[in-house]
Amino acid sequence: MSEVRGVAGEGFKHIVRIAATDLDGSLPVPYALSKIKGVGYNFALAICKILKIDPWIRLGYLDEETLKTIENIIYNPQDYKIPPWYFNRRKDLDTGLDKHLVGSELIYYVRSDIERMMRTKSWKGIRHALGLKVRGQRTATTGRTGVTVGVRKKKEAQKQ
Repeated sequence: MSEVRGVAGEGFKHIVRIAATDLDGSLPVPYALSKIKGVGYNFALAICKILKIDPWIRLGYLDEETLKTIENIIYNPQDYKIPPWYFNRRKDLDTGLDKHLVGSELIYYVRSDIERMMRTKSWKGIRHALGLKVRGQRTATTGRTGVTVGVRKKKEAQKQ
């Protein structure tokens, strides 16, 4: 059997911590990495391709050096020649740079984008402020909140 790069010889880790997230070591590498907020399946596959890791190997079998390299790629994908169209924040409004955000940093930027839309009173900002659907979905029958209003039967109506 051929040796796969990054496979640890000593044992299997059930929980692996990458990018401040505990991951299930029994999952294949791309599926486990996609559990990190900001890392999707395709981005995880790109990481496997760069490191020449078999995508079907379980995350718990990888050694510490490979896990550190994976974390470094997640935080600095531009250093490993990952194309900018893989990034989740291209042409940032503040800096104009292509960024890839992960974890709480991604949550912060999304929240600040929504607040900016609400401040500028854009259509999406108004919809967010009112708690309505933002992306053009139908609202006649779905997305209802509050007390349910239904039709009463005649017998119940006569009792009251």
